[in-house]
Formats: sequence, structure tokens, C-alpha cells
Amino acid sequence: MQVIDLGGKPVMAWVDGVEFEDSAREQVAAVSMLPFIHDHIAIMPDVHYGIGATVGSVIATIGAIVPAAVGVDIGCGMVAQRTSLRAEDLPDSLRSIRHALERSIPTGFYAHKNVPASVETAWAGQLSERFGWFREVYPKIDNGKALKQLGTLGGGNHYCELVIDEEFRVRVMLHSGSRGIGNKIGTFFIERAKRELEKRGIGLPDNNLAWFDEGTASFDDYVRAVGWAQDYARTNRNLMMARALDALRSPALGLPAFTIEKQAVNCHHNYVAKETHFAADVYVTRKGAVSARQGELGLIPGSMGARSFVVRGKGNADSFQSCSHGAGRRMGRNEAKRCFTVEDLERQTAGVECRKDAGVLDEIPGAYKDVDAVMAAQSDLVDVEHSLRAVLCIKG
Repeated sequence: MQVIDLGGKPVMAWVDGVEFEDSAREQVAAVSMLPFIHDHIAIMPDVHYGIGATVGSVIATIGAIVPAAVGVDIGCGMVAQRTSLRAEDLPDSLRSIRHALERSIPTGFYAHKNVPASVETAWAGQLSERFGWFREVYPKIDNGKALKQLGTLGGGNHYCELVIDEEFRVRVMLHSGSRGIGNKIGTFFIERAKRELEKRGIGLPDNNLAWFDEGTASFDDYVRAVGWAQDYARTNRNLMMARALDALRSPALGLPAFTIEKQAVNCHHNYVAKETHFAADVYVTRKGAVSARQGELGLIPGSMGARSFVVRGKGNADSFQSCSHGAGRRMGRNEAKRCFTVEDLERQTAGVECRKDAGVLDEIPGAYKDVDAVMAAQSDLVDVEHSLRAVLCIKG
């Protein structure tokens, strides 16, 4: 870990052996000078440039929240479920399994044409009741897709995988968040914060760092909205996991009967939570970071074809009890498309059943940092419980 002086509050950065580009440093410097930062900023080894705040930031604040430090993919995170299936239970070709999962879980821009009963049930009750507040107070946030997108994967870096652990057990792993409605909530409140600070005559080097002060109506509304989106995201992952497991049970696939073993690991990595650190009650925003309290299980995925990890937190106080959320990008999506070819993608994902076309070229493993280097840089934050090797990956 390095302690870096960027002009404001100290920055503690777990970046030994990994890239920490100048554009990301500039963003961290701007955040470090905000007036309500508590003690220091923690930077994870998957750090890279984001909107307002870097991805891979853990920011503790007193009396204020920066919506862009949470981001627009609110509640994005991971879930993994171990099964009793073993590697030898899988067929030589996993294409039929991939197609079964793709039929079961809408991906990319697709949503449910006919909302499944399980989704209707999950939506009914608190999610639906609390969503009614949006329609009444903030009608512009409702894009009419919240119900239809619940239980769907999305695109970009969201995915569903089959992975094999070191004991040759098969796990299902998913990465997704709050879909379009989370994006609408995040974007709406980021823009609202900008307008409110502008009216107060407060200038910022980057207006994406606009904030809401605790005790204001906007602060309360944002906390209420982001809390709902985080619950929506967790429900979204749980629904997809159930559908994926049901798809694997289809007799047409010929897999042996299997059971679910141990409780699923389900963790956010774009969210805000009220916590206590260094003797103060603070709001912690983790943008591309995972809670890693002492003994807490988490998931750190690699890129397509790379290893992922089930980890157990060490409760490191300086990191605000956090760790990285993945490998982290080393180049942007457009740059990846310029630098790599489909042949590169085929080579880098050899042995993994997945799309190997230009549509997912921006997700090529070479566009991401070396996940082993990322793990080495945060060895004082987490212990590795299981190492996971992808054999099938679905991208939207």
C-alpha cells in the first residue's frame, strides 16, 4: 500500500505492481480536496478512470454524498452459487448449455416480453410499493422498463458464467446491477446535484463531483432512491440465478441431478452505505469496490477467460474494510476495439464457451489488468478462499 499526497486528504492506494494512470490520479486528487472527506481516500488495485470519481474508489464522507461516486450502475455486483455438479459431469461441448442459459436469461438490450411469474412475485410488495414513490415525486425517472428488466442481465461487462473451482465443483456466477432504472436514478440525481451546487455558486474542477448535503430534501430523496435501486439489483441477481439453475436442470441438457451447496455469495460493488470508521459515522461510497469486513465473503472476478476468486475479508481499517471489485480495465472500450482483433479474442478465450465476435471485442481479456497482479496488490485486504476457472461465459 502507498500513501500518496495529491493535495487534499491523504490517499491510501493498493496499487503496487498495477497501473494507476494519470487521468485516474487527477480524479482522485479532485475528490481528495472535497470539504467533507473523512480521514483519507482508499484506492483499490483495479482503479481506473470513471465519471467524476474513479472506478476502484472507496470514499468516506461526513454530512454529504456525491452521487457520481456511487455511479449510474447502482447496486451492480456479483452472485455465485456452488452446486454439487463436478467438472466431469459437464459435456465436452458446452454450446447447448450456453444456448439454454441465453434462452432463460434475457441479455443485452433485451427485456422480458412476457414477465415471468417469479419476476411478478419478486416485484410485488416492497419493490413495487417503494417504486410508486418515484412515479409520484419523480415521474421522469420511470422509463416503463423497471418490471420488464427485472431478472435480466444487460450488456457491457455484465455476464453469466459457469466456473470450476480447485475442487472441480461447478458454480454459477453472475454480474449485473439495477439495469435501466438504476441508470435513470443515478443520472437524474447527478444532474440535480450539479444544478443545486451551481445555484449556490459553488464551483468545482469537475462538476460531476457535485454533492447533496445531509439534512436537505435532495439528500433524503437520493438516499431513498439509491437504497431502492440497490435492493432491485440484488433481487435482479437472485432471480437470474434461480432461472440459470432451473435451465441447467432441463432434461434436454443431460446433466445429472444436482443440489445447491452452501449459501450463495452476493455482494454489491457500486453502492453507498452508512458505516462507522475511525470513530465516526460516515457514508461510504464504494464505486468498483467490495465490502471486506473481517470474515466476510466476497467475489473478485477476472475478465473473460481469466480466473476469478471467492475471497474472505481481513477487515483492513485503512481500506475502510474494502477490496477491489475485479481486475479493472487497463484501456477503454473504443481503444480495445482498435487494438485487438477477433482472432485475438479467440486466442485469449481459448477453452471458454462464449461469443467470439466483434460485438464483444471490447470485453477481451487484454483490455483488463492482470487479475493475479491485482490480487497480489491487495493481499492484506483479503484471503483467497477459492480460485475459479471460467468454462462458459455469456455476454449481452
